[in-house]
Amino acid sequence: MSPRPLTVVHLATNRWWTGSADPTIQLAHIQQAHGYRVLLAVPPGDRFEAKAREAGLTLLDGVHLRARLAPLEIARDAARLRRVVREQSVDVLHAHHSHDHWLAVLARPAVDGRRPPVARTFHALRAVKRDPASRRLYRRTGAAFAVSRQIEARCREAGFAAERVYWTPGTVDLPRFTGKADGRAVREEFALGDAPVVVSVARLAPQRGHETLLAGFRGVLADFPAARLLLVGKGETRERLERFVAAQGLSRQVTFTGYRDRDLPDVLAAADCFALMAPGSDDSCRAALEAMAAARPVVARAVGALPETVAHGETGLLVEDDRPEAVASALRAMLADRTRAREMGVAGRRRVEIEFSPERALEIADRAYRAMLGARGQ
Repeated sequence: MSPRPLTVVHLATNRWWTGSADPTIQLAHIQQAHGYRVLLAVPPGDRFEAKAREAGLTLLDGVHLRARLAPLEIARDAARLRRVVREQSVDVLHAHHSHDHWLAVLARPAVDGRRPPVARTFHALRAVKRDPASRRLYRRTGAAFAVSRQIEARCREAGFAAERVYWTPGTVDLPRFTGKADGRAVREEFALGDAPVVVSVARLAPQRGHETLLAGFRGVLADFPAARLLLVGKGETRERLERFVAAQGLSRQVTFTGYRDRDLPDVLAAADCFALMAPGSDDSCRAALEAMAAARPVVARAVGALPETVAHGETGLLVEDDRPEAVASALRAMLADRTRAREMGVAGRRRVEIEFSPERALEIADRAYRAMLGARGQ
């Protein structure tokens, strides 16, 4: 790391504790811990802001980042951002969504004849646009951080030079998910006893693969009739999924736990294995990383960043298609050999410590920032 600490403004047009929220806080927090001056701009008044304050980050007041066409609000945000860049001698503007990306590029002032470079993290494949306006935006962007190999390739297709694209694997809060949490309270809460338990943490939303997981889990019950499935999360498809569970005759074996936050490590500790069928609004698949950090083996579809996250046969099993039979086979293998499953969980913890630590994300970001600043002659 360079001895000169940098001043960085992160901008994230996201109100909710989902998608880009946790990865942004993880990066900003580790940067701050290593001497960066970090300011974070998020829409005020919701969980993202509350979580950022809990993490001890400095929030940038006066920038509202409302992702809508509101010219006066955008103009006020731009004016406030210009003042902050000048007054705080900001080195880098780091955007996390399209709205704040445009704002950062268009609003940055020239300081001593130079404008601070802009970096962008692409948290989802669909965020990388290939229309002419976006290509112009990308030409004015110093670095692109891609949380999956698919996103990395798409960034190059969209016009980023290869040397300006940085693959940045997801990160996980390693101290929180230690693998030493106690799942007994959760097992008591849901009357699980010593049953084999599969846990899935994902928003109850379309395209998250819950039906595939449920159909696959149903195929496991012939061999493991006492098995239980905990679906952790909330969302708009809960009622439909509850009807699906009832229609499949799974009401006694499947439990909708609702949203769990504070005790999520304990929920994972109650599991024999973890399952995830699709990434959500952040393609780095934080839920799978947290399960691995909690030393739980993972059964996952080979989509998004999951093939880069789960080492097949070592930290879990990847399912190449969405056939319920394939999902059932992988789950059955996990539940049939608990010794092997525990070994995979331990290997998963080792893998996240090496490959998915906040320190690794810090090193990649620092290297990209200084390359941008060097290109400016600093």
